[in-house]
This record gives sequence, structure tokens and C-alpha cells, in this order.
Amino acid sequence: MVPSTVASGESVSIVGDHDPALMKYFDFTRSSLRSAFDSNVVYQFETMEYILDYGFERIGADGPGVDHPVLITECACNPVHSRSKMAELLFETYDVPSIAFGVDAAFSYKYNQHLGMCNNDGIVISSGFMTSHVIPFVKGEPVYEACCRTNIGGYHVTDYMKQLLSLQYPYHMSSITWDKVEDLKMEHCYVALDYASEIKLFQSGTKEPEEKIRCWQLPWVPPPVVEEPSEEELARKAAIKEKQGQRLREMAAAKRSSRITDLENQLQGLKFLLSQLEKVGEHEHQSFLEETGYASKQEVESAMNKVMQSLRKAKGEPAETEDKTEIPESQKYPLLDIPNEMLTPEQLKEKKKQIFLKTTSEGRQRAKQKRYEEELQRERRNQQDELKRLENPELYLEQLRARHKELSMKVEQRKRLKTNGANNNGSTNASGGVGRGERLSAAQRERMRLLTTAAFDRGKGEDTFGAKDEDWQLYKLMSKDNDDDDDGQDEDEAELSRITLRLQDLDPTFVLNASAGTSQPVAEVPKFRPLTAKDFQINLGVERFRCPEVLFQPHIVGVDQAGLDEMVGISLRRLSLNDLAESMCNSILVTGGSCTFPSIEARLHAGITKLRPFGSSIRIVKASDPILDAWRGAAHYAASGQFSEQTFTRQDYYEKGEDWLRKYQFRYAL
Repeated sequence: MVPSTVASGESVSIVGDHDPALMKYFDFTRSSLRSAFDSNVVYQFETMEYILDYGFERIGADGPGVDHPVLITECACNPVHSRSKMAELLFETYDVPSIAFGVDAAFSYKYNQHLGMCNNDGIVISSGFMTSHVIPFVKGEPVYEACCRTNIGGYHVTDYMKQLLSLQYPYHMSSITWDKVEDLKMEHCYVALDYASEIKLFQSGTKEPEEKIRCWQLPWVPPPVVEEPSEEELARKAAIKEKQGQRLREMAAAKRSSRITDLENQLQGLKFLLSQLEKVGEHEHQSFLEETGYASKQEVESAMNKVMQSLRKAKGEPAETEDKTEIPESQKYPLLDIPNEMLTPEQLKEKKKQIFLKTTSEGRQRAKQKRYEEELQRERRNQQDELKRLENPELYLEQLRARHKELSMKVEQRKRLKTNGANNNGSTNASGGVGRGERLSAAQRERMRLLTTAAFDRGKGEDTFGAKDEDWQLYKLMSKDNDDDDDGQDEDEAELSRITLRLQDLDPTFVLNASAGTSQPVAEVPKFRPLTAKDFQINLGVERFRCPEVLFQPHIVGVDQAGLDEMVGISLRRLSLNDLAESMCNSILVTGGSCTFPSIEARLHAGITKLRPFGSSIRIVKASDPILDAWRGAAHYAASGQFSEQTFTRQDYYEKGEDWLRKYQFRYAL
């Protein structure tokens, strides 16, 4: 039964298989399946009433009451409370004249006995949806005192299979529905004769297990096949592309010509404006330029220079570079050569500023010259490398890789030493690590000493650092440019960067390992692989026999109970009739929806043989129809003349009560 809601918001309950065309009017998104059973015992009688309404309506009993005796099947040792509530529901709601209760497994056994498949003494193994039972029969009657029950059934097999497939194929979760897994279980699962041997067979990697694998192909639409264009098509596209390119070039040329014309007209106008200004006095320039938008003659000349540069750029001519006359240092820094005694306090501050600017300018010039020399040296190296490559490309690549590896290790080692410190002859600080002073080079320690001295002197009084020329010499010593170790490190890193770029250009298999600074040729992995039909396949291998194995080993799904074969031994021990055990083992019937798996009789035979004495005779048969034989057996009893003698009426129920229902037992021997 499924509770749902209609468009009006009203909640309804749907039972059975209705017309799919009507289902579109119901909302199942917030609904779930509800069952009237807890395991195999009815406990939700409100839901059971919906189910009985549906059943009586389908068989034509749609009047105010059901004027027929009713035979209800139940599980073995059904609680009297459930039996009492069921009787009350049938008597009060449906006005049933009489009721009888019987066990489904017993009806199936008696029906197959009527067909000649079972003896008067025997055992029935019934495995249903939620539970499994083993009931012994003595002289045609079930002995419920010796029956055995396990809370394992077809539900657990299906649920376990659904979990395995969902874990193995998480990207097909929407396709692995309960109904589909149930179909796969009934169609492909089987019981292994020896579970451990079957597992080893699938782990062996031979061809034999491959023949047992079943493939479920999910819906898949192949991508459209893109045919390679022919030579005529390529030529046609190339012609169209060339035509479009020619059109774009013509448009660009026309635009460039229009811009050149506009700039020339603008230049002529500015030249004419300057010629007119020459005819006017300087005191009249401002009034003359009021309507033109310029403020002075210099602004007009600046605008004309910009227009001329834009015109040269539009025509593709090189721009004229103005020779900047270098200002001599005596004019740029006029206070440097004047003694401090001849300067005022403001001039002394200005002199400090000029000294700082001069030092900074000289530093920039040195850095610029150094970069220029490095660029020239890099160009010479590249030219030499190119000559070597042309002479022997393979040898050149090997030398590059070796040099790259050497520099990578060197740079990595230097970084490690800077981080962790060099060897300190076993001396460590209080925290167990390497001291700060032990990690510094000689130049860095000298720089730290100078900084400490300068800071100490500064704290004595007024800050006069920079007033003397020797202060700036000290500043140069404190700068990091004098650190030879850092210079060596920069050179190594620059050379490593140059070789890395060179290898990336020449070696297609070169991949830089950023963590270790090393490289190794690796095969390129495609970033995207188009999906194929194989990606939409679900293979059933070990799942085919691993899932039904829970009937024999319930601990696989976390149920600490006995399996089907062990339940037979428990029932025989409870029966305590050793003289009948031999005859009962010669008539073992397997019934129920979960006993339809292939090879289940052989597996039960092997398991029960281990429990019986050596040489015992065992015969196991499967019911003619494990699913419907219980109904057929019940129908056979309901149609017999003795059925009315085993029913009880509403008057009996009210007079005798629940205690009488506890003692009530259906007699199967006709």
C-alpha cells in the first residue's frame, strides 16, 4: 500500500496494481511503501483493512458484507493477539459467518503430498519474504513444538544485492531500483554447492568464472559519429576562410586609411593654428585661443607632437625618439659638494635627501646594467646551445636532462639547508632544533651584526644616521646585494629556469615535478574519455551466489541465527523421535518464494548430510510451484466437506474469547 496525495491536497491510500494512466494524478514524492506485516505477523490492521477491501472487491464480494466462510493463512505459532484482531476485523467489518486459520507451509506440504511428492512423515522447509520456517510432520500433522524459525528471507537477499550493486556502481544509483534488483535476483541468482570453492574460483582469474558472469546493459545512446571531411570540403572551407580574411583585411585597411586622413587633417589644422599665433602678439594668445579649447601655445605644440606620433604609428613608420640631454650631477644634486658647515638646517635635510636619491639612482643603473649583461649572456648561451643541438640532438637532450637534475638537486638542497639548517656538529638549541645563528651564512651574520650596532647607537641619543658619508657605506654593507651566497643561489635558480624552459620547448615528454624539482617523461593521460556502451553495463559475478548465501549464513548480513540446513537439525533434535528421523529425512519439501534458486536442493542435501549419521538416506524435493502451492493447498481444504467442521463462528468467538483462539489448531489430516 502506498499513501499519496491528489491535486486537491487530500491524502489517499493506493493498494494493488491500478491503471498507470491514473497514477499521474497522484504525488508519490513524499510517500513510501507501507506494509501491514512486521516480519510475517500482521500488526497494522488499519492497513490490513485497505488490503482486504481491495481483495474482496477483486473477487466480486463488493456487497455490504462477505457472506462466505474465510480461510486465513498465517505463520507458524502466530501470536494470539494478532489472530484475535484479525478475527475481530473480519467479524465486525465484513460480517463474515465463520473463519479458519491455517499455516501456509503446512498447506503447501499437504498439497504436494496429495500429488505424491511427500510422505505422511516429513519436513517442510519454507523460506518466504521476511522469515524462514522448518516444520516437521508426523502422521500427516505438523508438530509446532519442534518447528524452527529464522528472520531471514527474500527481502534480505534483495536488500544485500542492492547494497552490493550500489557500492560497485554508484553512478547508476537511479537505475538500481528495488524492483529491478528483485527481477535480477529471480533471473540470475543461484545457490553455490560449496561457497568457499566458488569464491576461490572467481579469484583464480581463469576463463571459467567469466562464463558465469551476466551483464545487464543499461539504456545508452551512442554519440553521433563525426565523419572526417573530404578534401573537397576542406578546400571549400579554406576558400571561405581566405575570403573572410581578405574581407577583414580590406575593412582594416579602409579603417586605417580613414584614421590617417583624420590625423592629417587634424595636423594641418594645428599647423595652421600655430602659424596664426605667430602673427599675433604674445599678450593676445589667450584671447585668440579661447574658442579653440587650448590655453597656451605650448599646449598646441604638445598636441601637435602627439598627433604626429599617432600619424607615424598609423602609417607604420618608426616613432622619433627625442634625445634627452642628461643633466649633470652638479645641477641635479647641487648640495653634495658643499660642506655641511656652510649649509642651513633645511639645506642639510635637503642634502640628505639628495644623497639618498643619488644612491638609489646609482643602484637602479647598476641593476639595469646587470640585467642587460645577463640578457646578452643568455642570448649567447642560447646561440651556443642551438649549435650543439643541431650537431647532435639526442646527446644535447641528455646533457640538458643531466644538467637540470643536477641544478634541481642543488637548489633543493640549498632550500632545505636554509629551512632546517646545516650541520651544526651535534649542537642544538633548547627546543631540540637548529639555532637561528647556525642557519645564517657569513655575510648574513655580518649584516645582522651591523644592524644590531646601528640600532644600539641609535638608542643613545638623536638619530644622526645618514649624515656622514661613512653611514652610507655602512648601508651598502648591510644591503643584501653583497651577499655572495644569495647571488650564487639566484644564478643557479636562473640557470635552472632557463634549462627548464629549454626542455619544455624541445622535449614533449618533459614534465616538471614541482615538489621535488625533478622531471621525468610520462605518458600523457587524456583529460576526457567519451562514454561507451561498456560504461553503462552492470556485471553480475560473485553477487549471483553471494546474495542467496545469506539463507545459509545469515551472519553475512549481521543476523546471528541459524541457516536453512542447520534449522533442520535443530527441529529433529527438538522432536526427539530418532526412529522417525530416518523416514522424515526421506521426505523433505522445499517451498516458498525464496526457495526457487537453482541448486538449492543440492546445497540443502550437502548441509543436512553433515548433520545426519553416516549412510543416512536423505531425499529433498522442491514443491511443484513453491509460490502458489500454499494457496492451492488452502483452496483444496476449503473445497472439502470437512472444512465447515474446522471453522468457528462469531458466536464462538464472543462466547469463548481469546483463550479458545490460543488453543485453536487446524487439522490437516483429512
